[in-house]
Amino acid sequence: MNFENITFTVRDGIARITLNRPDKLNSFTDAMHAELRVALDAIQNREGDGATARVLVLTGAGRGFSAGQDLGDRAMQIQSGKMPDIGNTVERNYKPLALRLQNLRVPTIAAVNGIAAGAGCSVALCCDLVIATKSASFLQAFSKIGLIPDTGGTWFLPQRVGMARAMGLALLAEKLPAEKAAEWGLIWQCVEDAEFASTIDALAAQLAKMPTKALVRTRQAMHAGPAHTLEQQLSFEGSFMRELGWSPDYAEGVAAFAAKRAPEFTGE
Repeated sequence: MNFENITFTVRDGIARITLNRPDKLNSFTDAMHAELRVALDAIQNREGDGATARVLVLTGAGRGFSAGQDLGDRAMQIQSGKMPDIGNTVERNYKPLALRLQNLRVPTIAAVNGIAAGAGCSVALCCDLVIATKSASFLQAFSKIGLIPDTGGTWFLPQRVGMARAMGLALLAEKLPAEKAAEWGLIWQCVEDAEFASTIDALAAQLAKMPTKALVRTRQAMHAGPAHTLEQQLSFEGSFMRELGWSPDYAEGVAAFAAKRAPEFTGE
């Protein structure tokens, strides 16, 4: 597929998807969502270049990560006097995007290089690790136009920063600077702008060499925890440990530990 709204590359096990509408602060349209589905499915289904991916870096072109939904997109416009069905847009585009990122077979990094607003903020939070530049910020802008946080925003925010802060961010629609986002635990790390590219490259390279399946199972176990009792979670952990204990990467990890050498994981 010839991408017009994103770029998609895979090199040395590192898949990179860049939201590529910099003149519109990488706001989402139906066309961008369609391209994202193709790229993410290529990774998930091990198709084409996606077959070799061991980690995904998701970022934005230009001066921002994403300003969220493009309100000028046809799906958001009043047509023949009829109000748009925004719920349909959520079900058709944003729900599948959030679930694709959460269920991806490789770990994910959101490299937030500027403003992450609305759905752009929520999409970043769908990723396993969020790294932001010091100049970046996060904004739940929905209340300014009479909507609620979507793309999992009402699920991720309370889990990450607690209900009081989540309500403040959602109701007041105030920008949260990246440094404070890191202090609050909304994101993993805030770095100087000049160090951002090298930090992302180093982290992606590190994850690409790690036991991919174990990283993904860790994500799944972490997210399952709040819905389980302790006893249920212990059994859930046991099922993953059984599976991973039979994996080639576990055998390699143990062999490397015994031989006092660096392991060479394959992600299997």
